Amino acid sequence: MPNTQARSLGLNAALTVLIADQVTKFYVLNPLDLEHTEPVSLGPFIDLVLVWNRGISYGLFQQHAEFGRYILILLALGATLGFGIWLWRSVRLVPAFAIGLIAGGAVGNGIDRIFRGAVVDFILLHWADWRWYVFNVADAAIVFGVALLLYDSWLGNGQQVVPPTSKDLLS
Repeated sequence: MPNTQARSLGLNAALTVLIADQVTKFYVLNPLDLEHTEPVSLGPFIDLVLVWNRGISYGLFQQHAEFGRYILILLALGATLGFGIWLWRSVRLVPAFAIGLIAGGAVGNGIDRIFRGAVVDFILLHWADWRWYVFNVADAAIVFGVALLLYDSWLGNGQQVVPPTSKDLLS
């Protein structure tokens, strides 16, 4: 039986991530105008730089044609639907929170693809000559949510939450 407390926690996590993601993207594009002022150093190992990601995670599978963009939008919508069903069936707090983080991040990046044509990435971590991928709040939430799901699957209390199947998505 789904837990309304778990469901509420997941929905609040998704909404918080979505708002934080979109507010930070608005800020770097508008008041900060990162496109014309980059890079902005925030410390010895973090800079703000603007990258338009037309692919998926880590810039893989860059899509420069509209057809590819629409495929990525459809994939994001499908993933969000799947995570929504999974969240709706959740009975435990940690998986519900993790699913909310992932769903909120997916929706945030999906909004970018729909309205901006590409995902706005702007956080660059570095140390000396080492550079990490440029990412955003949504990406960080997705990674943290996946890490929480992995942690819970290895060290959770053994109760399982069944992810949605193709049958669930088609019914």
